[in-house]
Amino acid sequence: MAIATDTGAFPWILKSEWKGLCPRCGKGRMFRCWLKVVDKCEACGLDYRFASPDDGPAFFSLCIVVFPLTFVVVWVQVAFEPPWWIHLFTSLPLMVLGSLLPLRPIKGWLVASQYVNRAHEAGTEKLWNRLDGRAAGSDLFDG
Repeated sequence: MAIATDTGAFPWILKSEWKGLCPRCGKGRMFRCWLKVVDKCEACGLDYRFASPDDGPAFFSLCIVVFPLTFVVVWVQVAFEPPWWIHLFTSLPLMVLGSLLPLRPIKGWLVASQYVNRAHEAGTEKLWNRLDGRAAGSDLFDG
């Protein structure tokens, strides 16, 4: 995490998120395919089992992009009353792309934020140490 503290946490998270890079070293890939996070970084060996963005990317995509787009689509319908097929070729692709395209950057942002801020569910350190065969007091993020 030396790079993250040298350049500041927020810019480091943005770089990792946008480029899909390992939040520890900035060299390895974070994603195996579109939304599947790799098991370990090929450059530094960071174990991504700490990462649990769950439904966060979908939630943020809906709140930030799709919810406002819905108002635009409704406004277009009320203001111009276009035929249904206009919505089929304009509104539907806009909504689908607006909900799917931000998913990967948002997921990268959540994973990088979890790593940089060492965020995990409270009270799970002992369980993770026991499951991974780690010594008591060792850190999940140091891999």
